Amino acid sequence: MGNTRHRMEHDKPSLSYSSKLLYVTTSKYEGDWQSILHSHPFSELFYVVDGSGTFIAEGAEFPVGKNDMVIINPHVQHTEKSLRTKPLDYIVLGIEGLTFSFEDIAAAQDGLSMQTASGAVYKYNMQSSNVYAYLNIMLEEISSKKDNYETVCQNLLEILLICMLRNDHLSIVQRDQKLLNRECAQIKNYLDANYAEDISLDTLAALTHMNKYYMAHAFAKYTGLSPINYLLQKRIQEAKSLLESTTCSISQISSILGFSSQSYFSQAFKKATGKTPVQFRNEYASRDKK
Repeated sequence: MGNTRHRMEHDKPSLSYSSKLLYVTTSKYEGDWQSILHSHPFSELFYVVDGSGTFIAEGAEFPVGKNDMVIINPHVQHTEKSLRTKPLDYIVLGIEGLTFSFEDIAAAQDGLSMQTASGAVYKYNMQSSNVYAYLNIMLEEISSKKDNYETVCQNLLEILLICMLRNDHLSIVQRDQKLLNRECAQIKNYLDANYAEDISLDTLAALTHMNKYYMAHAFAKYTGLSPINYLLQKRIQEAKSLLESTTCSISQISSILGFSSQSYFSQAFKKATGKTPVQFRNEYASRDKK
């Protein structure tokens, strides 16, 4: 009798993700579905069971087909379109509590089918994995709702994530609220200190190693303003100070504060204060003389 025993190795810590499965949706295109761009405050996994079509995200459009998995990070505008001749049949998971990182996939050479859209989505083919089997078990559990089905589905989600992360170009970013607030404070401090520099969402994302869409949403929740609007507000505040305390020209102030042009500075200043920079300076000078 042949007998082979495979021992478990426990030298590495087991992986666990503080993510929560929100829903499992099955859909099949039947000609009555209107494609509309939308977004969610959580991640989605979009798995194509059969058919063909295209996926649209943040201005990019790319083909999808059988066994393709599309990962959509939080707050990313997206939708799908089906070919009428090969209707899309797909499963979607909504997952709260995590975002995916795939910043280096452009250089990947692993033979997978992949496509990026501004670093917001990632597509690759999962034909060689057992993903569809896990998804089917998950669907059976969530539809029958037998005892402890939630635990089964949550465990299946973790198995699915582990299978996905065997792709070297994927990783999961998890942040608790305390850490997220610390990172948002870091962004705020950076903007306060470097407001005159040329700063974009990509700059801030690189600073915190966060997906830029997720980062922008988190910062807006933390401060009440998007990073770009916060930067603009900071520049307007500094402009008021320079108009009141210096004799610098409007052009000089515009340049000092990092505005791309004097006309843009004047427009932004008037929109924020109701006055042009010249009107603001003249009104301050008049008050100061009294």
